[in-house]
Amino acid sequence: MEKKKAAAARSARKERKSHGAARKRARSGDCDMNAGDFISRLPDAVLGTIISLLPTKDGGRTQILSRRWRHLWRSAPLNLEVITGPPGPCPGHHHPSAVHHSTVSKIISQHLGPARRFCLKHLIDGNLPEMESWLDSRAIVNLQELDITNYAGYKTGYTLPQSVFRSASTLLVAKIMGCNFPDAITRSMNFYLLNQLSLDCVSVSGDVFHGLLSGCHALESLAMLEVHATGCLRVSSPTLRSIGFRKGSRKRAELVLEDTPRLERLLLPYCDRNNFVTIRVIWVPKLQIFGPFSTGACELRVFQGMSPVSSTNSICTVKVWALGCSEHQLHAVLDVLTWFPCLEKLYVTFHAHYRTFKQNEHQYDPLHPVCLQTHLKRYIVVFKLFKGSKQQIEFVMFFILYAKVGNRASRYAQFKFRNTSGCTDDHVTKHIHDLSLADPFRLP
Repeated sequence: MEKKKAAAARSARKERKSHGAARKRARSGDCDMNAGDFISRLPDAVLGTIISLLPTKDGGRTQILSRRWRHLWRSAPLNLEVITGPPGPCPGHHHPSAVHHSTVSKIISQHLGPARRFCLKHLIDGNLPEMESWLDSRAIVNLQELDITNYAGYKTGYTLPQSVFRSASTLLVAKIMGCNFPDAITRSMNFYLLNQLSLDCVSVSGDVFHGLLSGCHALESLAMLEVHATGCLRVSSPTLRSIGFRKGSRKRAELVLEDTPRLERLLLPYCDRNNFVTIRVIWVPKLQIFGPFSTGACELRVFQGMSPVSSTNSICTVKVWALGCSEHQLHAVLDVLTWFPCLEKLYVTFHAHYRTFKQNEHQYDPLHPVCLQTHLKRYIVVFKLFKGSKQQIEFVMFFILYAKVGNRASRYAQFKFRNTSGCTDDHVTKHIHDLSLADPFRLP
């Protein structure tokens, strides 16, 4: 009996000693593997990936968690988000996750690992001389993501430095906004892995743009939002699947799809602001999704080859089409409907400000050559911003009355009405690069 009591006492002392050591290690910042800290049990490589996905400041702060984490930030892939401008908060452009450009050189000198992402939010006029040295440093090599935004806009003359694409061979994602492209920047550039490219409010020559795309060997999605270019923008790419385009000036713009054998989506957000746009479809054999654009609100001319798209020169591959119009523009909608004889899904968004085009709208002719039995035999029509006014009901009734095969109603026709406050154009802009989204016009 005495032996059992002595053994129990020794066991209790060991347990108290173990708990005391655990509390001491916790106070000293060491992680206890038996205290439920499952994250710290992960391999260094996994923890480094987690750190690289955190904002720059938060990634650096992980060093204070414990001795286990102390060395990880220095070797983890660097996620560097930089903001320029005077120290302190920048009115209108608050980036709590970014570090000030005055601290970048110190960060680069202390970081021993590779770089995953470099993001620059440029808020001051003129160039930033330090950026050349950052991009030429050992730490900023083999980038996977590059994001350079000049909030002042391309008109300030901010020109991309020659070293900006030093990591061209390893880039997966690139976004350039508010900058000018120098004529020599794309010489001998090969983007072997670049999958997504966004050009927003940039100035570039037609030749440089063509050279840039020629160097992209894996590009699947391209956003061209307010691209100011001399000459037409010619697109030839064997890999592109999605293009988003919005014209960037009041001058005429021309987009030529010369050779895009895999292109499935041509998205035109805010086309009502893009007056005088010409799109030439030369070789796009898999184009299925087109729009949104507005009938009567912009001068959009679409060509297939050298001839305008029409009932006799239609695009037979398009299955989904989105447009904006007023309830007075049925005739214009039916005219465009003849462009796509194999359409399966039609989005019609009613916009009140398009009513100004009522005086120019022709009345619907009952002998109009559009036959819904041919052009929308198996289809879904989605009416957005539907208020139920008399004009909207008359607009909708046309599609309902003619949704038939022979003398009976079409068994495949579906009509959906949505009084949604969401903006299709905003939704489309956000999902230009999201190829997993089967229907970019469908609002959640």
